[in-house]
This record gives sequence, structure tokens and C-alpha cells, in this order.
Amino acid sequence: MKAWIAKMTEEQIDYQAVEKAGKMLLEGQLVAFPTETVYGLGGNALDAEASRKIYAAKGRPSDNPLIVHIGRMEDLERIAKEIPPSARALADAFWPGPLTMIFPKTDAVPFETTGGLDSVAVRFPSHKVANALILAAGGFVAAPSANTSGRPSPTTAEHVIEDLGDKIPCILDGGMVQIGLESTIVDFTEKIPTILRPGYYNQEMMEAVIGLMRMDPGIQNESEHVRPKAPGMRYRHYAPKAELTIVQGNTAHVIEKINDLAQKNCALGKKVGIICTDETAERYPMGDVKSIGMRSDEETIARHLFGILRQFDDDQADVIYSEAFDTPRMGQAIMNRLLKAAGHKVLEV
Repeated sequence: MKAWIAKMTEEQIDYQAVEKAGKMLLEGQLVAFPTETVYGLGGNALDAEASRKIYAAKGRPSDNPLIVHIGRMEDLERIAKEIPPSARALADAFWPGPLTMIFPKTDAVPFETTGGLDSVAVRFPSHKVANALILAAGGFVAAPSANTSGRPSPTTAEHVIEDLGDKIPCILDGGMVQIGLESTIVDFTEKIPTILRPGYYNQEMMEAVIGLMRMDPGIQNESEHVRPKAPGMRYRHYAPKAELTIVQGNTAHVIEKINDLAQKNCALGKKVGIICTDETAERYPMGDVKSIGMRSDEETIARHLFGILRQFDDDQADVIYSEAFDTPRMGQAIMNRLLKAAGHKVLEV
């Protein structure tokens, strides 16, 4: 199978292609499509067999729940049994957008979509191509990231083609995504709304709307023995093929340590990758040096992270060393993805 690819932009949507893709979803087939966060691999969320196809195409563990994407606020009632006022307040503030909320599910949603859980994760994306596709497909599209499970998430259609181009029938190419990190996930099945995955919207922004929230301790201390309530809570994610290590501390010490490690590995004949910023790139005299952007521009850092990890695969890097990116607003989300990619391997200097 070779995927049919339809190119378009949010400003110039190919509605004929979208309608065709929507029909494919209604028939139980899979379609990859752009969102504002990353590309999603979509299937009919109310069709158990379509969800099974998503897991098979990605090589994803079947207990890792899928996010159901909706295109109208009123459709939330059909799949969520209980929607507390605080969740409605967050929806008013941040939907459509990169926010996923977890609710007790209705019987309309099969357990194959929720990873066997009694809860459902729901998002209302703001990307116009995604929204048009969801509506064309009947309003409920289950979609994890459109990559092979464990690999860096796709931020361009080329990344999707690389991983899934011969496994799925259709890819909607909307160009590079705007954000580049998956949505924030908040669990409303707990007494206190709980953040299960950091993203574009941080805790401070959301607490300004609904008051007290908590951060799930599993974000920092992952356990293989805990069943994941949300995507990305347990299994290895975002990983390049090379061993990745984060070097954290005073900037001068970080640069000195990475250069020392690069020199030692180059001497052993290894290809060394280095992830840094525009401010520090010239201070690394050896290795395959890639700047992720200006340290002050955290949205650019977020948008380029997964793409740079994939570039090191293309370059056949043996080891990768990365600076840490504890930026003010999105730093927690950026570091969450980077730590997962590194298998939580961090050097403090």
C-alpha cells in the first residue's frame, strides 16, 4: 500500500480531498492529518476495529489510550458522561486548541479506543484542516501521533511518510505544524483536576481560569507497573536511534562537559550529535551541531525538537548530547519530551 497524499494549507483547504478522506474514515480506514500540535493518525473513534488498526499501524501497546478529537462543542456530551463546571470553564478558555481533557466515558466509545479504561480523553483541535476532516468523518476521530510508536512525533507530512507511508491509505499534508509538542492533558475524573501531560498550556495559565490543580507525580516518576491513563505516561516516547543524554547546569559548565564528551567519543570513531541554541552553537568546535533556535524563543524550540531528533537518525549519529531547555512558559513540556527521548538520562554539571 502506498498512501495517497493531498497537499493543502489552512488558508487553502482542499475540501474535495477532505471529504474523500472523511469518507475513508467512515469506512473504517485510517487517515493521517495535521493538527496545531503534531500530525495525528486518525480512525473513527466509535469503531472498535478502526482503533485496533491504529494500534497495529503504529505498533502501539493496546492499553495506551487514544485521544478522541471532536469538531463541535456540542459533540462532547455524546462521549463524556460527566463534565464538571471547571472543565467547561477550561473549554471556554482554551478550546479549540492544544488541550485534552479526560472524563468518564459513555457507552458510545468502545474500550478499544480508551485502552480498556472507563474514561475518555477528548480534544477539540484548532487546526482548520483537522476540524474540517473531523466533521467530514462524522465528528469523532481517535488520533494518536502519526508515527511509529516510540519514535519522535511527526511535525511534517514527510515524517509521517517516513514512518507510515506504506501502512496507511491517506495522508493530508498541511505543511509544518505550529506548536510541535502534543497537547496538555488534564484529568477530570479525579477530585482535583490533574495534569497528566504538560503542553502548550501550563499549570499557571489553567489555574488562572479554574483555581487549584495538581501535577500527576507520574510525570516525573514513571513506573512500568502503572496502567497509563493518558498517552505517553509510561512507554518510551520520542526516542532517536542514538543514545541521548541531557547535560544540565551552568551554561559554561554544560558547554565544557559536552565538548569533553564529544572529543572522547569522536576519538573512538563515533558520530556525535549536539543539540544547542543559536547563542551557544559556535562554542562547539566538533560534532554534528544543530541549533534548536534562540533560547528566548521557546515556541521555536518546541516546534523544532522532534524534527531535530529525526535529523540525527538521518545523519546516523551514534550518541547525542543536548543542552537543557528550562524556558519560562513551555519549559516543563519541552523537558518532559526531551527526558522521555533520553530515557531520563541526565548529567548534572
